[in-house]
Amino acid sequence: MSAATVDPNSVADSVALIRQRIADLAGGRTVHLIAVTKGFGADAISAASAAGCTMIGENFAQELVTKIAEMTDSPTTSAIVLPEVHFIGQLQTNKVRKLVGVVEVWQSVDRVSLVDELVSRVPGARVFVQVNATREADKGGCSPEQVAGLVERCRAAELRVQGLMAVGPTSPDAERTSTAFALTRRLADDNGLADCSMGMTDDMEIAIEQGATHVRIGRAVFGGRPHPRARIR
Repeated sequence: MSAATVDPNSVADSVALIRQRIADLAGGRTVHLIAVTKGFGADAISAASAAGCTMIGENFAQELVTKIAEMTDSPTTSAIVLPEVHFIGQLQTNKVRKLVGVVEVWQSVDRVSLVDELVSRVPGARVFVQVNATREADKGGCSPEQVAGLVERCRAAELRVQGLMAVGPTSPDAERTSTAFALTRRLADDNGLADCSMGMTDDMEIAIEQGATHVRIGRAVFGGRPHPRARIR
């Protein structure tokens, strides 16, 4: 895995700025910052933890497993209290077993087969149902029309459905982004779900305005990610 080295002081400064921006936008609501560490090494997790981040997000199963193993094996990082690990990438069912005991919140549950695998491997798992709120073919997530059924399937299987997760449109169109996030918030409310995980570095403000409770921020915390093709999946 090719990973950039991060500067803990820079990360701490960035986290402070992002938290202030969240507070300014949220109007007293609690909005959780998930520091997205994909593409960086274990030092990014350490830096996020030192900056007070209580949640991290990862997209690729093997990359996450490798980093956690590195932290566990290293005397300099083994004593660090790991932030809560959220898996936020598209997830193949055959990768779930690798992540058992590592992932605490599964944010990309988008189909029945994945629900069944989680029930088998991680009974009672905390999950977000991912909705393709933009209806783009290259996005993960179930269709908006499938949300209610998938939420019910999770609940019937005694998974703990925390909320919905969505990714904004590929184009930086503010109106499309706002529409997608508003739809996600409405679907969450319709299904009795408190949380919405939506918004990244470029659309965090719109997501918070539309009711996000969790924002997934990588670049604004750690900087650009080098060599994305070299990542271990």
